[in-house]
Amino acid sequence: MIRRAALAWLAPLLLALPLSAQEAERQEPPEQIVAGLSRDDVDITTNFDGSDIIIYGAIKRETPIPPGEPLDVIVTVEGPARAITVRHKERRFGVWVNTGRVGIGAAPSFYVVATTRSLGRILNPKDDQRFRISIPLAMRAFSGQADVPDVVPYTEAFVRLRRRADLYRQDDGAVLLAQQTLFRADVRLPANLIEGFYSTRIFLLRDGLVTDSFRAPIEVRKVGLERWLYRLALDQPFLYGIMSLAIAVAAGWGASAAFRQIKRP
Repeated sequence: MIRRAALAWLAPLLLALPLSAQEAERQEPPEQIVAGLSRDDVDITTNFDGSDIIIYGAIKRETPIPPGEPLDVIVTVEGPARAITVRHKERRFGVWVNTGRVGIGAAPSFYVVATTRSLGRILNPKDDQRFRISIPLAMRAFSGQADVPDVVPYTEAFVRLRRRADLYRQDDGAVLLAQQTLFRADVRLPANLIEGFYSTRIFLLRDGLVTDSFRAPIEVRKVGLERWLYRLALDQPFLYGIMSLAIAVAAGWGASAAFRQIKRP
């Protein structure tokens, strides 16, 4: 009885205590993302020239829209990461030689960032570091010991090359947001994609801080003849080489025979 009375006396005090950090994180945010994709898979065929993905959704809230700065949305699509070595070459005595290199442990094969407004205006640098949203931060880690005093020029050159190949993009203003509730982003996937699972992330921001996030996968795969050749080259490289040589010989012989027929009077 004494214990029961003591618990009854302590219960109101325990309820009045503030929530711990973990309990606060478990609480649902006041604004949540409800989103979907127009398609969750992309088939690469022999005539594949790219694809468009529509990312759409709404903001779920139980209370009126908060006053102050407007809501912002950031959408990222990231391809499978690969290890990359960036080399710097210089011409010495008429010969191009490597003078430095930087190993990037994990760089996305494809990365696009679409936003409602300018990324630097709507995203706090601390949250950018936390979620690794901007293109320079999409590269996860450096591998090995760099033999150069400054790796920044190497990573910047790498990003420039990926931008030229349309593999890295930052599309400010490409996310359409209506009445701070409905949003849509059209993301163009280029023709030079690689197979694998692509990650779509959606971030909800207020006052530069991420308040909610959403993630969905997109599977990119080769199908038909492309898939068969791809698997043959990986699983049976010797047979693939013999077949390629036979096709080249047959093509050369056919072209030669056709040329002789054309030359005959």
